[in-house]
Amino acid sequence: MPDLTLTVGGMTCAGCARHVTEALESVPGVASADVPGWESGRADVALDADAPADPADLVAAVEAAGYRAEVDGEAPPAPPAYGPASGYGAPSDAPPAPSGDSLPRTRSGGAPNAAPPSLSDLPADAYDLVVVGGGSAAFAAALKTSDLGGRAAIVNDAALLPIGGTCVNVGCVPSKATIRAAEAVHCAQRSAFDGVETSGHVTDFGAVLAQVRALAAELRETKYVDVAGADDAVTLVDGRARLAGRTDGLHTVEVDGGARTLRARAVLVATGARTYAPDVPGLAEAGYLTNETVWDLEEAPSRLVVLGGGYVAVEAAQAFARLGVPVTLLQRSGRILPSEDAALTDALTGFLEADGVDVRTGVALRSVRRDGNETVVAFEAGGEDQEVRGSHVLLATGRRGNTHDLGLEALGVTPDARGFLPVDATLRTAADGVFGAGDVLGDKMFVYTAAYEGALAARNAREGLWAEADYTALPWVVFTDPQLAGVGLDLAQAEAAGIDAEATTLPMEHVPRAIAARDTRGSVTLVRDRASDRLVGARVLAPEGSELLMEIALAIRHGVMTQQLADAFHPYLTLSEAVKLAALTFRKDVGQLSCCAA
Repeated sequence: MPDLTLTVGGMTCAGCARHVTEALESVPGVASADVPGWESGRADVALDADAPADPADLVAAVEAAGYRAEVDGEAPPAPPAYGPASGYGAPSDAPPAPSGDSLPRTRSGGAPNAAPPSLSDLPADAYDLVVVGGGSAAFAAALKTSDLGGRAAIVNDAALLPIGGTCVNVGCVPSKATIRAAEAVHCAQRSAFDGVETSGHVTDFGAVLAQVRALAAELRETKYVDVAGADDAVTLVDGRARLAGRTDGLHTVEVDGGARTLRARAVLVATGARTYAPDVPGLAEAGYLTNETVWDLEEAPSRLVVLGGGYVAVEAAQAFARLGVPVTLLQRSGRILPSEDAALTDALTGFLEADGVDVRTGVALRSVRRDGNETVVAFEAGGEDQEVRGSHVLLATGRRGNTHDLGLEALGVTPDARGFLPVDATLRTAADGVFGAGDVLGDKMFVYTAAYEGALAARNAREGLWAEADYTALPWVVFTDPQLAGVGLDLAQAEAAGIDAEATTLPMEHVPRAIAARDTRGSVTLVRDRASDRLVGARVLAPEGSELLMEIALAIRHGVMTQQLADAFHPYLTLSEAVKLAALTFRKDVGQLSCCAA
């Protein structure tokens, strides 16, 4: 048995566990230290029998290494803020930690949790986890619970959104399928190669979206319904869920007003998000499309007005324009995708406009009204009152969390003004045994982060762990053409973080693959720490530029230096060579190099 145990916060991977172990073993009076898996949130310390270390010195050593620490039984540090999940934690494929029965039950910064029933005490009619919602986070959580030997129920209100959630039904799958259809038309209408004649046009818009809907339905069945049906430890329940309190360590979840009642050791709220509708006079009465309804169109709009300038807005605007629909995009801020570097978003604006999208920024919406078969959007821009007309309006003005009438407030959990669920870095809410994951958190709303969060929350719930979410080197993509993609920090973010950062930008005109394809739109920007030469971020604007991200993401996560990227073999005439060439530009002018020279 160890002489004492420390609760350690902030460990994110096996490397963190090693750092904590090394920090403790460097303290005089420590015979040995052991972190039994970073997810355990603890360190066991054996002290020197003759001159044992002071516990305060152990805490100081761990904190000096960049982690939080407390000796079991002593007062914990100040509580963490509850908000969008953030911080650092586990990669989803991290090894399982020891049994939760042996782990400390203290939340960092809170009172000890009421220990849930032990695994052997779970009643036969109860579940380890009830998940409210039916998307990526929900399924990842249920399947992870099954993997860990538990039972899970997924309660999804199909009247709001079918099983599969946003991604497969009304998000990633239909949007990217439509983008590819639009790209096929676009490429068929033009050729950069001499002697090649092409032509392309849309003959049946309804058939295009019918095929998109068919793909969504197929994936919903094969990747969600069939997967859950093949797992005896996962139960699908159709209905509206409401959390109805906790008794004897078990939560009660009522379905459809009490028509059915489920009990569970823990609950995961993974109800997703929907389009946020701004308070614009006449908007509701005039009607609008959202990402949930636009894929149901049977005929092409005669003119489409897109309200918004984020991911959904710019992707849809370009896709519909390439499918032959006149599109006007109205953005409130001074430019599209305002959180990204202006040079990139300005360039992307130019590419959208080249495809026929009328991009108007700095817009203040005044009103929306119907005028016969048209919708009229009135706005102010540049100090002038203006109007734009369209047969349809697509609303892409942000998201709001689906937390209405879930019973959260009665448990002491209050969503924010847009309905997003506050959680700590371990995905716990302020209510014991209630977790959150996915788009309902209001941050990093990607299907892959939702799945990661669902699995992490399920593991924390099942094993009693305090593993924190880790978004280090999180890649993201805007699926326009060219694609805008990124990972890690841009130059401004790196400097704001106190890094002595340097950025270099490689125009695609220097990339042999782009030259051969006769499409040199865009650039690759890398950001490094000058002192260490380690890569800390990247931004890519290029056709299929997202395919470069994973090499860069792995380089950031594993501390690879830009010189190592420049020295690595990259096959000639591949897109990945852009990473090598961009890394070279920290030290050389690639314009002065021969094609294959390093």
